[in-house]
Amino acid sequence: MLLPLLCALALLTATAVPATATSHGSPYTAGPNGTVVRTDHGLVRGVSHGSYATFLGIPYAAPPTGPLRWRAPVPSTTWHGVRDATTAAQRCVQMPTPGAGAVSGSEDCLYLNVTTPTPKTAGSKRPVLVWMHGGAFLGGSGSDYQAEQLALRGDAVVVTVNYRLGIFGYFGHPGLGSAPPFGLADQQAALRWVRSNAGRFGGDPANVTLFGESAGALGICAHLTSPTAVGLFQRAVLQSGSCLMSFPRGALGPGTPAYEPFASQSDVQAAGTEAARQLGCATGSGDEVLLCLRGQSTGRLATAQLMQSFNRPAFGNALLPVAPDLALTSGRFHRVPVMLGTNHDEMRMFVGLSLAAFPIRTASDYRARLMDAFGPAAPAVEAEYPAAHHPTPALAWAAVLTDRSLTCTTLASARAMSDHAPGLPLYGYEFNDPDAPVLAGLPANPGFPYGAAHGFEMPFLFAPFPTEKPLSDAQRALSDRMAGYWTHFARTGDPNSPGAPAWPVLRPSSPDVRSVQSLAPGPGGIRPVDVESAHHCSFWGSLPR
Repeated sequence: MLLPLLCALALLTATAVPATATSHGSPYTAGPNGTVVRTDHGLVRGVSHGSYATFLGIPYAAPPTGPLRWRAPVPSTTWHGVRDATTAAQRCVQMPTPGAGAVSGSEDCLYLNVTTPTPKTAGSKRPVLVWMHGGAFLGGSGSDYQAEQLALRGDAVVVTVNYRLGIFGYFGHPGLGSAPPFGLADQQAALRWVRSNAGRFGGDPANVTLFGESAGALGICAHLTSPTAVGLFQRAVLQSGSCLMSFPRGALGPGTPAYEPFASQSDVQAAGTEAARQLGCATGSGDEVLLCLRGQSTGRLATAQLMQSFNRPAFGNALLPVAPDLALTSGRFHRVPVMLGTNHDEMRMFVGLSLAAFPIRTASDYRARLMDAFGPAAPAVEAEYPAAHHPTPALAWAAVLTDRSLTCTTLASARAMSDHAPGLPLYGYEFNDPDAPVLAGLPANPGFPYGAAHGFEMPFLFAPFPTEKPLSDAQRALSDRMAGYWTHFARTGDPNSPGAPAWPVLRPSSPDVRSVQSLAPGPGGIRPVDVESAHHCSFWGSLPR
C-alpha cells in the first residue's frame, strides 16, 4: 500500500526581435509575435497577456542526460535567434502511477517559467519570488502553478522551477563520492540563473524570496542551512514543511517506517550500491559501475521501487554538510526574514488517502494505530487526544499526526531560529479554512471532512488550481489577502501592509508574542491565534522525537 500512497501524494501535489530597452526603459519589446527578452544565454519570446507576460520553458542548466546524469548541474549552452518560450517544458521524470504503462516526464527537464507584470515605469525593480513545488521529491512541476495572481497583486516577478526527482535527483553511490543532492543543486542553479537574469524581466536580483510547499519547503529548509546557498535569496517562506518535520512509524499506514526527510550520505550510498546490484551494474571499478548505470534507460530507472528508494536528500556533502535539523538547532542557518506555517488539518490528506486500505472505525482501531506509532507513550497520547473528544476515531488520529508531525515541529523550528537570532524577522501562520475546496483526485470518505488539509492553501495563492469546486466570494477575498501578505513580505521582509489585519511578529520563546496569523475566510477569520496551545505542543515537546 505504501507505493500507491506515495504515488498519490506525489501526483497531488502546465523573425528575431531586438531585446534592447525601449524608450521607457523596459527590458521587453511587445508586438504581434509576443514579448522578447534577452537573457544571458540568448533571446526568448514569451506571451503578452495584457497586464502581464509569461515566459515558459527557459533552460537554466544543461540537460542532465547521458554523461551528465548524476552530476551537479552545468550551465546551458547559448542559442542563436529567438527561443520560443510560449510552451512549458516537460516535467522531470515522475514517480510512476500504479499500473502506468509508460514513464511520465523527461530527464531533459531543467527549465523554469517566469511571470511578470507588464512594465509600467522606467527602472522599476520588482521583488522576485521563486517557487519550489511539492510532491514528496517524487512528483510535480513548476508549470503546475499559474502565478499571475501573485505577480499582479504584488507587482512582483514570479519564477517557478522544475528540478530532478526520485532516483534522478537524489541517487548516491560510492563511485560518486560526496556528490550533492542533485535536485537541491538544481534549485540552487535556478537561483543563480535568477540572480543573473531577474533584472531582464523587471525584477530585483538583490530581492529574491524563495518559497515552497511540502517537499518544496523542505528544500528551502536545506538552502537555509546550506553554505553553497549564501546570497542566493534574501527571504524565505516555508509552507507545510520545516527542518524538524518528521513522521512517526505507521503514519502512512500500519507498519510503515518512520520518516525523516533527509538521509546520511552513507545511507544513500548504500542504497545506491544495492540499486546498482539490482540493475546488473555491480562489477568493475567505480567508473565502470557509473558508466553502466548511466547507460540504463530512463524507463529502467524510473520504477516505483527505485524512485521511492531515492527521495530523501543526502547530507554529508558540500551542499549539506550536516543534517538540516542539526544545523538549524545549532544556529548554522542564514539570517534572512522567514515566514513559515502549516494548515490546521494537515494530516487529514494523508489519512484520507489511506482510509480505504487502513480504516479507523473504532476506538480499538485508533488505539492500535497509537501503539504502532508511539509504543510505550501511546497511553499518554491517547489521554491527550481521547477518541471521544473528536467526531470520529479517524479524525482523532489525523489530529495526533497533524500536531506531532507538522504544526509543533514547525513551531519548534521557529523557536530554534529565534533562540539563535533573537532579532530575526519571523512570521508564522495557520491556514484554517474548514471548507477549503478539496483538491482534485482525493477520495471521498463519508464522515471524514478534509478541512484545511495539506496543500489546501494552494488554490488561494495560485489560480486556477484543480479543485472539486471554485472559491466562494469570501474565499476569494481571503485569497486576495494572502497574495498581498506573501508579496508584501517578499518586497519588505514584513507581511504587514496598510489596510490589512495586523500580522504579529513570532517570538516562540516568549509567551506574550508567540501568536501566529490565522488565515480563514469571513469576518474575524484573519487574526492572531495561539497554535502552540491549540495543538498541544507542550505535550509533544515533553516526548522524545
